[in-house]
Amino acid sequence: MKKKLIVGATAVTLAAMALTGCSARSTAPAASGSAAGATIPKGSTIGVALPAKTSQNWVLAGQDFTQAIAKAGYKADVQYAPASNTVPGQQQQITAMTTKGDKVIVIGAADGSQLGSQVSAAKKAGITVIAWDRLITNTPNVDYYVAFNNYHVGELQGQALLDGLKAKGKAPYNVELFAGSPDDSNAKIFFNGAMSVLQPKIDDGTLKVVSGQKSFTEVDTQGWLPANAQARATNLLTKYYSKTDLDGVLSPNDTLARGILTAVKAAGKSNPVITGQDSETASIPLIMNGTQYSTIYKDTNLEANAAVKLVKELAAGSKPTGVVNDPKQNNNGKKVVPAVELTPVLVTKDNAVKAYANNPTLEALAKKG
Repeated sequence: MKKKLIVGATAVTLAAMALTGCSARSTAPAASGSAAGATIPKGSTIGVALPAKTSQNWVLAGQDFTQAIAKAGYKADVQYAPASNTVPGQQQQITAMTTKGDKVIVIGAADGSQLGSQVSAAKKAGITVIAWDRLITNTPNVDYYVAFNNYHVGELQGQALLDGLKAKGKAPYNVELFAGSPDDSNAKIFFNGAMSVLQPKIDDGTLKVVSGQKSFTEVDTQGWLPANAQARATNLLTKYYSKTDLDGVLSPNDTLARGILTAVKAAGKSNPVITGQDSETASIPLIMNGTQYSTIYKDTNLEANAAVKLVKELAAGSKPTGVVNDPKQNNNGKKVVPAVELTPVLVTKDNAVKAYANNPTLEALAKKG
């Protein structure tokens, strides 16, 4: 679910369709066969297949899609994959949406590498396929991708870690690295973006990864489960930090950050500088009281509405606006998927109230402190 710091509600809104990040891009043509208005008539059904409700943002996404699709004059078919049978469950749901004749299927993939057969069948049925938030990989049968600039998310996280560490005192700093789930195509992109900032500081000795665990496969967190992050953090603290301070942790999202902080507290350590992502309500108080250093704001309402806006443009037979080719992060192994990239916002205690000005719930939490 990533940076050139952009803060404030106005920046979030204006940047929604901006071309951001540091990769080479060009305007992309409309996907073949998907822009004819007659194929997506008003009042038809738009399917939205989301993964299990493993984070607050996935729950919000379903609500945002339901509202945005109805407002645009379509019927919403929003479904979540079952937690106990996530990938097969999502495969079955996409197949059912295809059979029912949904005109568009928007997919937040549980595992983007395992949906090739389902999106192939959807395309053969004349359905427009939009990957949402996570790229669907190793298939040419994806028309568009709508997401925040995930490499930039990682860059912002890496820079936030460095900024927070500078406030602690002089280098070197002892740090540990965590990444997301390997079945999420975004996880490695987040990590690579962060390491583009952190690796030079590891190389010059500013940062010391005491465990020596620096590759994605060494630091990933299966399923994005906080229990897995907490268990790994406990092991690291026991093995490497019995007589050493842990100064900072690269955490890819808020849920994992809270799991790591639980391990830190249990080990009797002072809080390290720790990053996050998703602006979860449980983490905003932690940021405001200094327990968690930063998060990333990726407004799911903006992201859902960007996908629906894309559908409306395709239905009208118009060339979609704000679509780019971004080979750095949107090459799915078979094609560079034309994408609408939104701009993430780094949030710390210093800018939280301003950053959340368009979100009454988060703004209230930030003001409460």
